[in-house]
This record gives sequence, C-alpha cells and structure tokens, in this order.
Amino acid sequence: MTQIHVYSRQGCHLCERLIEELLLLLRRQHAIEIRDIDSDMEWQRQFGERIPVVEIDGRVVCEYRLDVDAVLNALPGER
Repeated sequence: MTQIHVYSRQGCHLCERLIEELLLLLRRQHAIEIRDIDSDMEWQRQFGERIPVVEIDGRVVCEYRLDVDAVLNALPGER
C-alpha cells in the first residue's frame, strides 16, 4: 500500500492549504498521514522551515506547494 505523509506544523497556512488541495486531488482513494514536525526532533531537524512537505513511499515529491504532476507521477497507476 502506498504511504503518503505530509510533514506540517500547527498554525501553518501553507500546510493547511496543501492538505486541502491534496485531499481533493486524491478523492479519498489514498490515506494520508499528517505528521506534525514539532512532535519529533528528527523531523524538526530534517525539515525545519521547509514545510509543508509531501512524501510518498519514502520519497519527497514536493515542498511548500502542491505539485500535482509530481504527486500523480509518484502514485502507482495514476498516470
């Protein structure tokens, strides 16, 4: 099963917007796990201010804004 993670932080308007857009794009066909980087020191170190970040199956596919083509290309059977 494809694993989709969004690294974000509470109060981040870019994060909220990307998550909304991603949910609409995926139309509930894939589960998304939202990861608050402030809950994990390693995530804080890794991403810092580079949020939001979308990771699919362990590979970062976009940062800051949703890259629809990159997300669809990373999902098996979507293209």
